[in-house]
Amino acid sequence: MAALKFSLIPMIAIMIGALIAGWRTPGEKLVAAMQHLAAGVVFAAAATEILPLVMHGGSPTATLIGGALGVAVMLGLKAAESRCEGPVALLAAIGLDLAIDGLVLGLAFIAGEKAGTLLAVALTLEVLFLALTLTNDLAGRYRKAKAIGLTCALAVLVPIGALVAQPVALLSPIWITGFLSFGLMALLYLVTEELLVEAHEKPDSPLISAMFFVGFLILLLIEEIMA
Repeated sequence: MAALKFSLIPMIAIMIGALIAGWRTPGEKLVAAMQHLAAGVVFAAAATEILPLVMHGGSPTATLIGGALGVAVMLGLKAAESRCEGPVALLAAIGLDLAIDGLVLGLAFIAGEKAGTLLAVALTLEVLFLALTLTNDLAGRYRKAKAIGLTCALAVLVPIGALVAQPVALLSPIWITGFLSFGLMALLYLVTEELLVEAHEKPDSPLISAMFFVGFLILLLIEEIMA
């Protein structure tokens, strides 16, 4: 159960992010830089580990259907988030987002342990800053202790999502290709429509933008070392 074990890392990162946000709010430039870094890491994990497996899966139909479903689900999630009103709706939307992150992580481990490990690193950075943002938002509505507790409670959805992905390993290669295509689209959406969009809403500079490429290169180097 490597997927479950590694899913505990981003789960703990969420809890750490919630505690940090409860103690001290990080500066906007730091958050923007780290979001660029996380985007680069996630993009590299998707491009180097998941994409090659989808391309060589031998089933264009499974790739098309899985990818189309991935896009539809993520766009549907975005539409739901845009209609969120109140803390309950916000928590439900982010909870679903975290469950999908866990699902994608579980699918990556089906592709291979190296792919799963690299993606675990990428998602850990992503959810850390998601936790910072969510806790800060909730702290404006509740006491800090409650805001931290609610964010930490959502963290368990990551390993739950990873567990849901495990039965996929028992399916035929065509089905696995479809699920991996779904996961690939979810990761690309995460980079282009969440991390980078949120990062560009904050003060920007060439150094901050360069953190995307730093993250990309870091994961490439990690992959080379692990090879």
